[in-house]
Amino acid sequence: MNLRIVSFLSACVLITGCERPPVDVIQRGYRGLAMEQMYDPRTLAKLEAANAVPVATPEADAGGPPAASVYHNIQVLNDLNVAQLARLMVAITAWVAPPGESCAYCHSGADMASDDNYRKIVARQMLRMVQHLNMDWKSHVGATGVTCYSCHRSNGVPTYVWYQPGPQQPSGFAAVHPEKNAPSPLVGLTALPNEAFREFLDSQPANVRVVSTAALPGADQESSIKQAEQTYGLMMHMSEALGVNCTFCHNTRSFTSWDSSTPQRATAWYGIRMVRDVNTHFLEPLAATFPANRKGPLGDVAKVDCETCHQGVYKPLFGVSMLKDYPELARPMTAAPTPAAAPAAQ
Repeated sequence: MNLRIVSFLSACVLITGCERPPVDVIQRGYRGLAMEQMYDPRTLAKLEAANAVPVATPEADAGGPPAASVYHNIQVLNDLNVAQLARLMVAITAWVAPPGESCAYCHSGADMASDDNYRKIVARQMLRMVQHLNMDWKSHVGATGVTCYSCHRSNGVPTYVWYQPGPQQPSGFAAVHPEKNAPSPLVGLTALPNEAFREFLDSQPANVRVVSTAALPGADQESSIKQAEQTYGLMMHMSEALGVNCTFCHNTRSFTSWDSSTPQRATAWYGIRMVRDVNTHFLEPLAATFPANRKGPLGDVAKVDCETCHQGVYKPLFGVSMLKDYPELARPMTAAPTPAAAPAAQ
C-alpha cells in the first residue's frame, strides 16, 4: 500500500481518539501540577438536556384533615394532610412510573390501602431511604439532597443499577481470567476486573486500596495486585459516572495523599459509604419482596452505584435542588418493619 495512504489512515486513527476543539479547561489545583478538568461543550449540552429538572408540582394548602385520618395503611408520610399527600403522590408518579402508567403502577386497583402490589412495598422502603439520605448523609448530599427523581428519571427501575455477575463461560485468549479482559461499561470499557461493585459497594466491602502505606508492610498491610486492579476498576467507574478525571479528587503525584487532595475526595469517601448503606440496609432487605423477574442472575436485587444518581455529571442534576420544593422528603425516617414477601400473584 502507498506509504502516503498508510500515513493518512494512521493519522485518521489517531485523530478519532482525540476531542476536537473547542475544549474547556478548568484548573482544579495549584499551577504546574496538571490538575485540570477538560470538558467538551457539545457533550455538556447533551448532559444539560438529560439532567433538566422537572417543574415542581404546585404547593398544597397547609390546612385540611391529616391524611392518616382519611386513608388507611399509611406508614410513611403520615404527618401530611390529604392535599399534601396527594401532591407528593402526583409528583412521585411522574418521577417513577413509566410513561403511560398511573397510580396503578404501585397500587392495586381501587383499594389504595392494599399491599398486594409489590411495588408499593418497595416504594414505601424507598421513601424511608430518601428521608434517611437527606437527614443522615448530608456529608455527601449536602443541602441539595435527593428525591425519587434523582435516580429514577421517570423510569420504573433506574437506568443505572447493578446485580451480582452471573456464572461466566470463559473461552479463548481474552477470557484467561474470570471477570477480566472483557471490556465492560462498568469500568470505563477497560479490561480491569468488573466485579469492583461487589467488592466495594456491597454489604461486606473490602478496603479500597492501591498501594501499601509502608515500604516493608506486614501481611496485614499488604495491598495485592488484585486489590489494585479492583480499585482502579472502581475509580474508572466513578470517573465515568461523574464525567471527571482523576484530578477531580486526587493530586496524581500521590494518589494516597489526603493533604494534597481536593475537598471532593472527602465527599467521594462519604459517597462510597453512603452507597454501601443504601445497598445493605434498604435494597438487599427487599430480596423477598421482589418477584423473580426483577432479580439478577444469582437472585439478588438491583443495587445502586455512583452513576445511579450522577448519570455523567459531577453533581446530580448539575446541583439543582428539588428537595426545597418537597421538604417532607427530608424529615426523620419512619421506623421500617421487615419488608413483606411478594404476593404469589405477582
